[in-house]
Amino acid sequence: MWAPPPNAAAFTQFIEWAHAERATGKYVCYGIVPRGEEHAAGVFELRQLQPGFLRGELGFVMASRLWGRGLFPEGSRLLLNFAFQVVKVHRIEARSPVDNPRGNAALQKLGAVREGRLRDAFWREDHYVDQYLWSLLDTDWWPDKPQQSDR
Repeated sequence: MWAPPPNAAAFTQFIEWAHAERATGKYVCYGIVPRGEEHAAGVFELRQLQPGFLRGELGFVMASRLWGRGLFPEGSRLLLNFAFQVVKVHRIEARSPVDNPRGNAALQKLGAVREGRLRDAFWREDHYVDQYLWSLLDTDWWPDKPQQSDR
């Protein structure tokens, strides 16, 4: 949901913040480096929303040139496997703007359940936008679970 850092200094600040949050055990962030490339083109994040990581939030940002290439399903499944199997998160939440059909479809294909609409939940450019709230539970997740599109 968040815009990528606008310049190198802002990206450096993000990296420092991410390291500090990781050191507290409240945050995990992985860079997306497509095969055959040398530079990150996005990130997958897992944020703690409740102590002990009982509840977490999936976040991601990816360069638009990579949309539709299968990186979101692959990367998010790796992060979700890590979250549920290693970190032992019980519930993962994700939010997506209601006017983002690709993002909402991608979350649905992962098996996420749309739980509701959050009104004026995010400021984008010069106005508020509504978001859908999605969830995944550890009891519904299997490492080799086929995505809905695979069925």
